[in-house]
Amino acid sequence: MAYRKTAAEIRRLEAARDHLVVCATRVVAEVGWAQASVTAVADAAGIAAGSVYQHFASKGALAVEVFRRASGHEVEVLGEVLRGPGDAVERLSLGVQVFARRALENRGLAYALLAAPAEPAVGAERLAFRRRYRALFADVVRDGMAAGLLPEQDGGITAAALTGAVGEVLVDPLGAPARQDTDALLAELTAMALRCAGARPPHHRPAPGAPDPAA
Repeated sequence: MAYRKTAAEIRRLEAARDHLVVCATRVVAEVGWAQASVTAVADAAGIAAGSVYQHFASKGALAVEVFRRASGHEVEVLGEVLRGPGDAVERLSLGVQVFARRALENRGLAYALLAAPAEPAVGAERLAFRRRYRALFADVVRDGMAAGLLPEQDGGITAAALTGAVGEVLVDPLGAPARQDTDALLAELTAMALRCAGARPPHHRPAPGAPDPAA
């Protein structure tokens, strides 16, 4: 009869795996993917290097799990903002600001997620998550078109442009010492995003129900 793990054993293994991922995420944020060796992660977790392989078949598998969890959390946060209260332009503005501010507050991890050289498996995950970001931006752009707040456009193309542009704008600040004026950077980044989507500044937008002189 094959041995079956007890519920307590399964919980213990899951907790150990979660702890390992948390420690690996911290190491990646500090030194990047290339220097986040199995030994470095094991030392951070307080275990032997061989014990890492009880949970992950390879360093690449661990790196993918780190990326999935960290990026997945950021996608969830952005989704809550872009689907939250306010009109589409307000949500788009706030979404860009929240995404950028969170990145600038955790520069090491954000740089690892957005741009740092990584193993091919992590690169593939990065592309997959970019699609998730694009889908969120596309939805809010389409909401803006439906409400008459944004001009007619291909929401998918605009979303792809926004995703790429926001990431590209952040790469240099994330890789540099924290000397930039964060508020000024966020203001410029938000203004760029609104221009990309064709939004007019709030004081130029008609009140609800009022005729739009630009229509």
